[in-house]
Amino acid sequence: MSEAEMNSYRFGLGIEPTDEMLLKLMKEVALEAKEGNQKATEFYWKQTLDNIEKKKQIWSERIKSLLNA
Repeated sequence: MSEAEMNSYRFGLGIEPTDEMLLKLMKEVALEAKEGNQKATEFYWKQTLDNIEKKKQIWSERIKSLLNA
């Protein structure tokens, strides 16, 4: 099935999609979901590691100030 045929098909026009269309559509959706999940996971861990570094810096400064007091 060509890309043009896939792009021209619209659900709800009274025409059932072919198995090939459904398979291609499901693969595309699965790939997009996987990519979105990967981006969200990477963002989560970046934020988490950034927060850890900020907390370490805060506690390091507090400990230094207590030791110098």
